[in-house]
Amino acid sequence: MSQMIQFVANYDDLSTDKGFQFKFHCDRCRNGFMSRFQPNAIGIAGSLLSAASNFFGGLGGVQSAAYQIQQAVGGTAHDKALETAVAEGKQNFKQCTRCGHWVCPDVCWNHSAGLCEDCAPDEQEELRAQQSQAAREQIRTKTRAHDYTKDLDFFGRGTLAQCPNCQARLAADQKFCPGCGTANPAAQAQERHCTGCGAKLQPGQKFCGECGAKG
Repeated sequence: MSQMIQFVANYDDLSTDKGFQFKFHCDRCRNGFMSRFQPNAIGIAGSLLSAASNFFGGLGGVQSAAYQIQQAVGGTAHDKALETAVAEGKQNFKQCTRCGHWVCPDVCWNHSAGLCEDCAPDEQEELRAQQSQAAREQIRTKTRAHDYTKDLDFFGRGTLAQCPNCQARLAADQKFCPGCGTANPAAQAQERHCTGCGAKLQPGQKFCGECGAKG
């Protein structure tokens, strides 16, 4: 079994007393190959003896003997089944001569280089991966550079506006630009005055509180 140790280092033993089966895994991506099920003749014989014992009701010694036989030869039967499964499984993997890993040929093997993709990455796959990584980094850089809060008022004065003359930033309630003195159209539109006496009207106010005129 020493010649198989490297290959079988990465497998699941799914064997039961009824038979032997193994699942081998790619050392790189963990894709698996399931070996065919190999019946355990001793296990089947033990089951038949157990059934006969239950039917006749007095063959407990026969069942015990079958169990002892299975225990005695089960290790050898298991080793032979594993050897057969390894020979079968090897046909579905490639061994890299550089690192020694056994990998699946569809995903992790570079056929042109004759090595696994850890030792010899696929050039086109690597190029696309690097391009994708670079694109993500550029998107993050440009996103951080953009000011998404320039139009937000952190001082509770309302949404920021822009002076129509000098383009300075204005709070929505600023009547005039502090830079050039130009009237702020947004503030003018929000503010209402009585047409009779000129008093300032509150939002929703229909009549002037100073002169009674309709707003």
